[in-house]
Amino acid sequence: MPDPQVPPIGVSALIRFAGEIGMLAALAYVGAVLADGVLAVASAVVLPVAAATAWGAFVGPRANRRWPDPARLLLELVLFGAACAGLVVSGAWPWAVALAVAYALGLPHRRAEAKGHNSRAS
Repeated sequence: MPDPQVPPIGVSALIRFAGEIGMLAALAYVGAVLADGVLAVASAVVLPVAAATAWGAFVGPRANRRWPDPARLLLELVLFGAACAGLVVSGAWPWAVALAVAYALGLPHRRAEAKGHNSRAS
C-alpha cells in the first residue's frame, strides 16, 4: 500500500525534477560560457557532475547518506543559487528567473517528500 505521506508522482514531482535537470543544465552552460578553451569544456562537465554527485549523495530521496533538514535545504539552496547566479552573470537572467520559479514551484513536493521520508525513518 502506498504511503499516504508521500505524494504520487504527479505534476509537482515533474516540476521538481525539471528544476533539478534545469539546475544541472544551467551549471553546464555557465561553465561553458564563463570560461575559455579547455577550461570551458572542463567546467561544463565538472560543475554539473559535482552538483549531481552531491545531490545524489545527500539530497535525493534514495540517498544513502541523506542529510536532515536544514542541512539538506541549505545544500539545495547553494546549488540552485549558484546556478541562478551563474546564469545572471552570464547574461541569461530570464533563464535564472525560470530556474528560480521552477525550484519554488517544486518546494511543496520537497516538503511532502521530506515529511514522508521522516515518518518512514521513525
